[in-house]
Amino acid sequence: MRHDETELSIRNNNITIIIGGIIFGIGAVAQIAFWIIVLIKMFKTETSPLQGIIGIFCSLWAYIWGWMNSTKLGLKKTMIQWTVATILAIVGYAIMTVGIIKKAQENPEAFGVQPSSMPSMQME
Repeated sequence: MRHDETELSIRNNNITIIIGGIIFGIGAVAQIAFWIIVLIKMFKTETSPLQGIIGIFCSLWAYIWGWMNSTKLGLKKTMIQWTVATILAIVGYAIMTVGIIKKAQENPEAFGVQPSSMPSMQME
């Protein structure tokens, strides 16, 4: 690979990492917002604050509770948006990870690894 091609490839990997990070960040912030909305609904509707306290420490419980009560409490739209935000965060994380892996394969010195110690990923 020529120097120009290597430089372009590294730049593309940086763009991939940045785009993945932005997508992940948007999804993560949205997840937190929907989690807070469901927590507020938990504390308002449950007779005991225990459900809300569990929801604070375990967002998965708040997510499950939200889906279980989505029709009864009018949370269907919120729960669909929370699910989409979760998927968006996962996709962004995957894109970012692919960019980091490609960058590490093409420029292992940037990660403090000697090229000779990198396993070969090519099929023979």
